[in-house]
This record gives sequence, C-alpha cells and structure tokens, in this order.
Amino acid sequence: MSIRPFRDIKRKKTKEISVGKVKVGGSNPISVQSMTNTLTTDIHATIRQINEIHSEGADIVRVSCPDESSSKALKEIVKHVDVPIVADIHFHYKRAIEAAMNGASCLRINPGNIGNINKIKEVIKAANDNNCSIRVGVNAGSLEKDILEKYREPCPEALVESALRNIKILEDENFNNLKISVKSSDVFLSIEAYRQLSRATDYPLHLGITEAGGFISGSIKSSIGLGTLLLDGIGDTIRISLSDNPIQEVKIGNEILKSLNLRERGVKIISCPSCARQAFQVIDTVKILEEKLAHIKTPITLSIIGCVVNGPGEAAMTDIGITGGGKGNNMLYLSGVQTEKVLTNNIISKVVEEVEKKALELEKNK
Repeated sequence: MSIRPFRDIKRKKTKEISVGKVKVGGSNPISVQSMTNTLTTDIHATIRQINEIHSEGADIVRVSCPDESSSKALKEIVKHVDVPIVADIHFHYKRAIEAAMNGASCLRINPGNIGNINKIKEVIKAANDNNCSIRVGVNAGSLEKDILEKYREPCPEALVESALRNIKILEDENFNNLKISVKSSDVFLSIEAYRQLSRATDYPLHLGITEAGGFISGSIKSSIGLGTLLLDGIGDTIRISLSDNPIQEVKIGNEILKSLNLRERGVKIISCPSCARQAFQVIDTVKILEEKLAHIKTPITLSIIGCVVNGPGEAAMTDIGITGGGKGNNMLYLSGVQTEKVLTNNIISKVVEEVEKKALELEKNK
C-alpha cells in the first residue's frame, strides 16, 4: 500500500500494442496525442508542426490523409520526424494501404466504412506487412445507419455496438494490433460509452471528447470527461480536441495527467490566486515562470504563494518554494526547508536558477 492511498488510481490492464516505438496499453504510461492542422501535402509545414507538437510533449501525432497526394506525402514526412505518425483515414481503403506503405505507424479507420471484406483484407495485409497498428475510431457524429435507426440517436450503447462490430471485423481476419475510441462532443455520453466499452473489451482505449470547442470550454470539457475516466482507471492514450493550436492540446493533456500523478514531466507549479495579502505579484510571476521553465522536462514541484498563511505548508511539500514576506523579503524553501530570503525583484531569476540546478541534480542521480 502507498503512503497516500487516497491518491492511488488502479488502472485497468489492457492488451499491449505498438504504435511505432511507443507501447500503448498494458502497464505502459498513458501517451498524449495531437493532430496536425496543416495541409498534409504542404510537407515542410507539416514536418515543422509535427516536430513542434512532439517537442511540447506529444508521444504520437495524427495526420489526415484525405487523398492520394496526402498519403503519399507521408513517405517524405516520416523521414524528418522522430514520433510515430497515425494516418487518419475515413473511407477510401487505398488511402489506408498507401499510408501503411509510406511509413504510418497506425491507421485510424472504421472498418465498416472501408467497404467489402476484400478491401478490408487488403488494408489488414498492408498493416501487417508494415508493422502498422489500427485505431477503430467510432464517433457519435458518424455512426452506421442501421445502428442509428436501432437506437434513434447516438447513445452509449450505440457507440459501443459500433465499436464491437468493427473490432469483430478485424478479429475475424486475425488482426489484434488495435486500439479503440468511442468519441462524442457530449461529456456524459462519452464517459458512459467508454465505461461500457472498458467492461466489454481488453483492447487499449484512446480517450477524447471530440469537437470539444475553443481553448477554455474545450479544455474544461476534456478535463471533466477524461479526468473522470482516468480516475476510474480507464484509458491508455489521450487527445484533447481543441479549436486551437495543437500545441495547446498537448499542454492540456500533459497537465491532466500530471494533476492525477499519471505522468511526471516538467515543472508542476502550485500557486495561489492572489489577494490583498500577497507580498509580490503572484499572477505575473507565475506567468513569467511558466514561460521561462517550459524547457525543463525533469519532474519538479514548485510552489509560488504570496503570503505566509498557506505558503510555508505548501513549500514543505514541494521541491522548491517561494513564500511572500514583509518589506519585499520573501522566503525561499528547498526541499521544504527555509533556505534564504529573496528580494521581490530577484524572485524570477532565483527560482529559475534553483529549478535548473534541481533538474541537473535529478538527472545525474537517475
């Protein structure tokens, strides 16, 4: 038993699959995904965005392949990136075959949309021949006609039935290197669909609230939906779907996982909302520190508290802490211990210095 069992999340152990060099499912870390919004045929722009997304902390990047030119562009794109690429295929089976042959590590498809069984067999052969996994991507907005007629509207049971139907198509052809998603823009629908699917299958699940909206509303919807499922122990890989820069999706995804202790990456800042008691400008300080510490990948906790009401207590539980003090004399804590007074004008430089020093120390002791 852990020291703080109230923080323990018992993850469901699913089947392990490979998406390129990234292991998904089993006891592997939950991976973060995003998707490019460039024209895939604009090879240089797509490469640049993939590398930016990867640098921000994405483990897997999805690229849309709506036509032959896009799927063929993958051949050049994958030469210049160091992250597995998922090719997003909706209908045409030849795009899936081309993407697999041109370096995609995973195909996002609905087998039921591909066509007859011979076309599906060709896609599966291409996936097998090129060590390519498949994501069965069910979406509330594009359910099969007969399932919609049966349930009259998208509902959890409809999404799960579609997923299981498409899984069976692949299993009947002895293909098991797959993961599944059942996405909706409705938080309640998504949560219940994933819960039902988790009980029905042991394949790894890709979590997402699809078409979640802009940065603020989409981040909140995704945090509620994915956070609920992750607390249940459900989920092996996630994507935050925002009408915003894909880099923001990665930031939010990583922060959700960090908040639940499901991922350790970078600086976790604990800071107060500020009030009349603050001895320095907390909000401005935190904004600047977030930018200046973005390059740190080593897991470090940092508390920035504007006064002594909660400051010492928070600092006692973080690697580095600053607590506001009178007359511009603020207290620096290292590993929970009062270390030295820091003038307000020196807070930023001192915190950056100590965080970088701590990161080097932790990396050396790995």
